[in-house]
Amino acid sequence: MPTYYESTRNNERKISSKQAILEGISKDGGLYVRPDLDQIQLDLNTICRQSYKENALYILSRLLPDYTEAELKECIDAAYTDNFDTPEITPLRKVGDIYVCELFHGPTSAFKDVALTLLPQLMRVALRSAGQKALILTATSGDTGKAALEGFRDVDDIGIVVYYPHQKVSQIQYRQMATQRGSNVKVYAVKGNFDDAQSQVKRLFLDPELNQKAQAEKIMLTSANSINIGRLVPQIVYYFESYKQLVKQNVITVGDPISFSVPTGNFGDVLAGYYGYLMGLPVKKFYVASNANHVLTDFLTTGTYDRNRPFIQTISPSMDILISSNLERLLYYMSGKDNAFVASCMEQLKTEGKYTIPQAMLERIRERFDCGYVDDEGTKAVIREVYEKDGVVLDPHTAIGYRVAEKADRPVVSLATASPYKFSVDVLDAIGKKADDQLQAMNELHKVWSDPVPKGLAELPTLPILHKDVIEVNEMKQSVENAMETLFHD
Repeated sequence: MPTYYESTRNNERKISSKQAILEGISKDGGLYVRPDLDQIQLDLNTICRQSYKENALYILSRLLPDYTEAELKECIDAAYTDNFDTPEITPLRKVGDIYVCELFHGPTSAFKDVALTLLPQLMRVALRSAGQKALILTATSGDTGKAALEGFRDVDDIGIVVYYPHQKVSQIQYRQMATQRGSNVKVYAVKGNFDDAQSQVKRLFLDPELNQKAQAEKIMLTSANSINIGRLVPQIVYYFESYKQLVKQNVITVGDPISFSVPTGNFGDVLAGYYGYLMGLPVKKFYVASNANHVLTDFLTTGTYDRNRPFIQTISPSMDILISSNLERLLYYMSGKDNAFVASCMEQLKTEGKYTIPQAMLERIRERFDCGYVDDEGTKAVIREVYEKDGVVLDPHTAIGYRVAEKADRPVVSLATASPYKFSVDVLDAIGKKADDQLQAMNELHKVWSDPVPKGLAELPTLPILHKDVIEVNEMKQSVENAMETLFHD
């Protein structure tokens, strides 16, 4: 059985998992995938009797085979020991008749922590083997940036530059990034939206001049977004963990299928679940939950992906995305691993802003995926209804997933992707209370919500602003060159 990774757009180059994690994106612009993913079958009984860390080792050892068991244990222990405020890492909370998987118990109160506490460790080990340094370039719609900055802070031989859309993230997300400490980190606000920053980051990875400068310094340019396979595979673990917890609570027996509802913009979180399905997780359907920027809903309904539409700024900013990068990986598997087909679709997306898949392929996708979207008013209605009925507070992203989960076959797990404290003003507004300032609103929200304010959020008002630069998209290349000169210290 092959154990290599290849590009979604070209199957001629075959590389190891360590190489794939270090490179992040293929030189042809494609994303790295395991062709044999559906041949890796995990034993559910084993998973149901193991701890989170044991399951992470069990799953990752099959997906990252050139890491030794000792290396993976070292990485997993560093990621999941004392970094989360609950021993379950990703606990389930029953809200009504929906099971909410809380993915926000890590250091930055967002689901990205589950992977971005582990990716720096995986990358550090891979760099040790390669004798190189790495510069992480990451565009963020809100949560990835802080989680990546915190995960990579002061990690040896790694620097990180994060770009976020200027004035298009929440006040708390802004402060989380702008106050980031660390000798190897840099943060820029970029004039434009997330897609502008993300598209430019992808171009920079392929820029010959920039790569030549990096190679001269023995620096690899790579990513911490879910386009990096090392960011994606740790997320598979919590899908199996959710299943394990339902078995332990006697909701299901081993082998029973369940459904998942996943709020997503970049398609990475729900793709991790699909990877779990290919590896033996019994899933009836994945419900792809979108906000008013419902490009994925339209694609899953019509088979046409079309980013030629107005960009809508919403109260669920981490989903304000029109180019869902990880959808490329789904196209790869659903097309029968047809690299040429994927490359053609991505070229059309680049030149025309849209592409259409064959009807038969859409039908295959719809056998496993359903969809729905919720606008801002609908999102606030969900937050209010759930709070009044169940006494539970949901953040705006989670509320969208919850609403879409209501139409799902039971049992259904809805992924909670952020702490409601990160979006306190909008959450308070939804439940009929007012606060103008998000930092003050956290305290107001705590008066009506028994869960404590996470430590990393509670300290934000007292931290100094360290990163103030606002740049144009065309200035991002220069910022990378500056980072190569300044972020690496002996």
